[in-house]
Amino acid sequence: MSNFINEFRNSETAQRMADILASYKGAPVKLMEVCGTHTMAIFRYGIRQLLPENIELISGPGCPVCVTPGFFIDASIELAGHENVIITTFGDMMRVPGSQSSLLKEKAEGRDIRIVYSPLDSLKMAADNPDKKVVFLSIGFETTTPIAALSVLKARDEGIKNFSVLSSNKTIPEALKALVGDSDIGVNGFLYPGHASAIIGTGFYHELAERYKIPGVVAGFEPLDVLHAIITLATNINNNKIVVENQYSRVVPEAGNPVALEKMYEVFEPADSVWRGIGNIPGSGLKMRDSYSDYDAWKVFNIEQREWKEPKGCLCGEVLKGKKTPKDCKLFNKACTPENPVGACMVSSEGTCAAYHKYGGA
Repeated sequence: MSNFINEFRNSETAQRMADILASYKGAPVKLMEVCGTHTMAIFRYGIRQLLPENIELISGPGCPVCVTPGFFIDASIELAGHENVIITTFGDMMRVPGSQSSLLKEKAEGRDIRIVYSPLDSLKMAADNPDKKVVFLSIGFETTTPIAALSVLKARDEGIKNFSVLSSNKTIPEALKALVGDSDIGVNGFLYPGHASAIIGTGFYHELAERYKIPGVVAGFEPLDVLHAIITLATNINNNKIVVENQYSRVVPEAGNPVALEKMYEVFEPADSVWRGIGNIPGSGLKMRDSYSDYDAWKVFNIEQREWKEPKGCLCGEVLKGKKTPKDCKLFNKACTPENPVGACMVSSEGTCAAYHKYGGA
């Protein structure tokens, strides 16, 4: 495995690709990487510093923690205050600020909030603690939603009644439509996510290219993956070649993962969804079907989604849309730091603000 990875980190090949980029004389292009893992890889490997002035790379809303709305955090904290309730969550969610507190602060106050690596861990916790109600906080895109659906199906099949899911899951396609429809962003091409694409396949990207005349590349996360994708995308744009290329075929099949999609849509159905800092995007979310309402924490605990206002001065929404960089935000690295975050973009390991803080920005 290490030899296989090293092939995509070869320094000599990387230098040749950097030379190709340096010699690029085409028209200026603006490319957006959609996935937060791409954002971190680009910063980690210093790829922005290799780009000529006529290739601009901007970060999009591909960080699931970052786009989770604040009212979801408030609802999670409200649930944590219920008697005999165990809240389970991925680690990145712990420090995301709500209107008054965070899960980390609530845990310090004695609430039973536990970090898990999978919703199936939460399901086992429910089976082991029949006198408790275990609620899994489910966020993320098509990459993680199928396993949340599987946990619900497994709970039903095994008769586990004290398990439920508070969902804020979202889907990539409708968000991409919203981005290309925003003339202020002016994206010329997309680096499409590898993880989500492994589930949904590449069909939608071809539809997007045909409808909006924007090419794209499905890319992996190693430095040579990203460099090759940028070269290909910039070249295709300048040649007016409106196509989508799958350069991550070692992981992403054209048809995606039909079994995972089947399980996901057995439990969830499309719904409008609020993206933190961006607003409501019709059809971009997933809500649990009525037939699984016994496992839907929103209904089990009768939780309302309250109005939420972004913290004053926070530009997280503009950063997520690629309209601003963290350096444009007056709070960045001042009032807002990883230790004391104001916005979710500074919290997540995939957040753009966190990347700028850790690697210095570009």
